[in-house]
Amino acid sequence: MKIIEIPDKKIVYSGIQPSGTFTVGNYFGAMKNWVNLQEDYHSLFCVVDLHAITMPQNPEELRRRTYESIALLLALGINPDKSILYVQSMVPEHCELTWILNCCTYMGELSRMTQFKDKSQKQGENIRVGLFDYPVLMAADILLYQTDLVPVGNDQRQHVELARDIAIRFNQQFGHTFKVPEAYFGESGARIMSLQEPTRKMSKSDDNLNSFISLLDDPKTIIKKFKRAVTDSEMAVYHDREKKPGVSNLMEIYACATGNCLDDITTEFEGKGYGDFKAAVGEAVAETLLPVQRDYHRLLKEKDYLKQIMRTHSEKASMMAWKTLAKARKQVGFVTV
Repeated sequence: MKIIEIPDKKIVYSGIQPSGTFTVGNYFGAMKNWVNLQEDYHSLFCVVDLHAITMPQNPEELRRRTYESIALLLALGINPDKSILYVQSMVPEHCELTWILNCCTYMGELSRMTQFKDKSQKQGENIRVGLFDYPVLMAADILLYQTDLVPVGNDQRQHVELARDIAIRFNQQFGHTFKVPEAYFGESGARIMSLQEPTRKMSKSDDNLNSFISLLDDPKTIIKKFKRAVTDSEMAVYHDREKKPGVSNLMEIYACATGNCLDDITTEFEGKGYGDFKAAVGEAVAETLLPVQRDYHRLLKEKDYLKQIMRTHSEKASMMAWKTLAKARKQVGFVTV
């Protein structure tokens, strides 16, 4: 296999599952950072369908959502001339490196993963091995590309730390093979919370549709959801995550949509009620998403173009991944003839 030369830039890697609807939490917490980072870094962004099947999936829906995810990432500003945008299952090196790293990972490390504890409760007694093991797959995702930075929300910090630990352990046991990555957090919006329960992360899988804003919600729906957002009885707009979680969450969303700092937002709404504040947040978010939605619906009609992106970019990712995998195979003693 031809080995692609890695450019003389730091490498950024991140992925998102094609499950459910992407939210403004996904966008402001991760995807917006992706768009900005691709200007200065060699960037790889992945639709992680292997991760998606750790929970039960309808095969036809998974395929459809994979196309939709690629279209939406392109609409959000991922530039295929500047970044590699690919589908995880189309790059088999991910699975092979996962097995190698499994043999350098401890059961105790995986059992302490917070997301495993949360998600395993939904699977009852029959917990799938994939759900337990997917942090190792995530480590393989990252380490395959000699990643420098991993743009993530705070909820993924633990997984990046595990990837670092695995890389360090492998390097110590077999010789230097993997770059030890760093997590990257944006200046704002790293953790956008539920509109109805602002102490919980905004989630696309929430049963309460008023708790999240889908990137494909129409303007009227967006504004209506913000008007229903939980705040408090004080009727003052200022940032305090502990005392005013609802208002603080809305302020951070507004800051992401407008670029205004929190102090300026406090001044803007001084003496105004929550009604004016919520309406302004809703209008700002709706305005931000309109061009994204237009491009998304246009791209969905260009299926041949989406197939071409998935095919050619997965080939590029595979050529980069093989360089690392070949070294890891050699280090652990596998025969190459």
